[in-house]
Amino acid sequence: MNVVRRVISELPPDLRELAERIPVFCEWEMADHWLEEGVADDSMGLFSGPALDEPTDLDCLESPRITFFLAELWDYCEEDPVTFDEEVRITYVHEFGHYLGLDEDELEARGLL
Repeated sequence: MNVVRRVISELPPDLRELAERIPVFCEWEMADHWLEEGVADDSMGLFSGPALDEPTDLDCLESPRITFFLAELWDYCEEDPVTFDEEVRITYVHEFGHYLGLDEDELEARGLL
């Protein structure tokens, strides 16, 4: 996604390096397994895997990743491409914040939201 690449390129160098390590996936609709795992059906994005500050678990096969649910984003933005790009940016930063262990206030304090 071009929007995600642009957001990553605008991050401070220390965060950019971390962000470049996390793959981003896109799903048109949320798969049933996400719902079964308790993800809200109106989620536009999801961070999954271990956060940066979590101890390394050698038995864990899951790596950090961000997944976008495009249909939910598109509907939320009322099919407006400009609003969609902005919401992708916000959603990416929010999910990346989960990886960093930062909440919304901390993201705002750092000028990321």
